[in-house]
Amino acid sequence: MAVVERSGFIESRHAGSAVVISPAGDIVRTLGDIASPVFPRSALKPFQAVAVMSSGVTLRGTDAAIATASHSGTARHVDLVRGVLARAGVPESALACPEAYPQDTAARDAVVRANGAKSPLYMNCSGKHAAMLAACAANGWPLEGYLDMEHPLQKRILDIVERFTGERPAATGIDGCGAPVHAISLTALARGIQRVTTSTPSSPFAIYREAGALTEAVREHPWVIAGPGLGDSIAIERLGVFSKYGAEGSIVMTAPDGTTVAAKVLDGNIRAVHAVALRLLVQAGALDAEAVAPVLEELDLWVTGGAGRVGRIRATV
Repeated sequence: MAVVERSGFIESRHAGSAVVISPAGDIVRTLGDIASPVFPRSALKPFQAVAVMSSGVTLRGTDAAIATASHSGTARHVDLVRGVLARAGVPESALACPEAYPQDTAARDAVVRANGAKSPLYMNCSGKHAAMLAACAANGWPLEGYLDMEHPLQKRILDIVERFTGERPAATGIDGCGAPVHAISLTALARGIQRVTTSTPSSPFAIYREAGALTEAVREHPWVIAGPGLGDSIAIERLGVFSKYGAEGSIVMTAPDGTTVAAKVLDGNIRAVHAVALRLLVQAGALDAEAVAPVLEELDLWVTGGAGRVGRIRATV
């Protein structure tokens, strides 16, 4: 799916699988095994956010975007997480995601200079966790144990995953943030994400209204979904796509016309996933190659040697 080229020599190769679905919902291209289940990791977040938003919690704009974000922990991101918790009347101490420093270098430096400590607020999934807690507060569900699979919130999320993907997960594990993560096929993932990202806020059905509101929020506030210089934020802002990567080499991306890609790099490396997804959308005719070219320049795809650039990571699909 991608190679790492150094000084004209192919140094590493990334194998993987991918599926492309047309705006009409037809599978138009497959690469590798698209039927075996995978853990989408954070690419599952749009379903988790829809589950929260359709369970009595009104999240719009940046509040909706932070619910599905893998944020880099900038001060603005942390302020959004605090705001979701505060409006729900939930203490910050209820967050059950791990403590972390911000991933954003400037934000991390600011915390260290201020003698700050690691905090669950800085963890890149804290927005999702804050939204989950807000749903618990709105429904009278216990805050404690909100990550347990038997908790009403997690049962609600599983139901939404199955409704949108049309597939019952083959397995359930624990994600890096402590929340359940469900294993589904790339085909089901792509179909489910397409249903989320092509929904409209005016739908007569609540879950699709909320899916439409979520998609609208992400496209209107791309900085929230990831952060400065990060692939999802760059692709959304420059091209109007919906993009959500996941750990261990997963990504979903929907073009403005509804064409959707789901991909998984088998070695788990995420460095090539945005280039692969964008290339597949270009080849499907959903994005313009000339518009994508400068976006690829912005992504961190360069291979360095000494102080100079001597190669790059590039898609080969």
